[in-house]
Amino acid sequence: MKTFGRLLTAMVTPFAEDGAVDYARARQMAEALVASGTTGIVVAGTTGESPTLTHEEKLRLFREVKDAVGPSVVVIAGTGTNNTAESVSFSREAAQVGVDGILATVPWYNRPPQQGLEAHFRAIADSVDIPVLLYNIPSRTAVNLTAETAVRLSDVENIVGVKEASSNFEQIGTIIREARPGFLVWSGNDAETLPILALGGYGVVSVASHLVGRQIATLIEAAMDGSLDEATRIHNRLAQLFAALFVTTSPIPLKYALSAVGFSCGGLRLPLVDIDAKSAAVVDEALRSVQLDLPTHAAA
Repeated sequence: MKTFGRLLTAMVTPFAEDGAVDYARARQMAEALVASGTTGIVVAGTTGESPTLTHEEKLRLFREVKDAVGPSVVVIAGTGTNNTAESVSFSREAAQVGVDGILATVPWYNRPPQQGLEAHFRAIADSVDIPVLLYNIPSRTAVNLTAETAVRLSDVENIVGVKEASSNFEQIGTIIREARPGFLVWSGNDAETLPILALGGYGVVSVASHLVGRQIATLIEAAMDGSLDEATRIHNRLAQLFAALFVTTSPIPLKYALSAVGFSCGGLRLPLVDIDAKSAAVVDEALRSVQLDLPTHAAA
């Protein structure tokens, strides 16, 4: 099985003026992300507005992005839903079109107990022979994948890690200490990358890497090398941007920022709407505080 790198980007889904998925721009974005430091791309995740993408749109995005970046860059497909049978079927389809891994989110709305979460993720992992990355984000799902459940799931050979966005550092530390060797933890929040690395985490599934990927990669490298002062300096330099990209519901600020720097990926699908003026001002100020790594000339 392919291994996932330390810097993964949860990629936006570009839309054309008529609201259709802009597959050509998706390819450009994927290539630009790789050029600016990304080692793997998550397609049709939260940042990709997955709730408003159709099954067919997602499958085509998986194919297009994988074709654009080639075999050396990992593409992870967001196929997890709150319907286990559908998640299993979709994960198999994604594997067949050539993705390198599966992102399986904690099911939302139906609020399963921990036993149900464990059975759900085991069913997905059993259905494919490619790596599965769990995604714990209680703020969106209303259910937390506990450390105990994550540790049990780490025994499944192709469940390779978890994207942790619970902001519960005690829980995250327990997973890092007690999961099987080789089971890795990626931060699910840019602002928490450094503290999770300090606990023994592996990397980040990033939003800000659309704009400052090389700098985030350097932060991770510095932390891994024990250069805490350098990692902290980079974190502090980027902290304003990390916060601004979540000043309102993601990916609203990110799509605004991409347009502001000359790499527009179109608008948003309802129920998400364009950014409000107050939030736009926060993003504008944050953009002035950083140097970009995204090659905006690629948008031409």
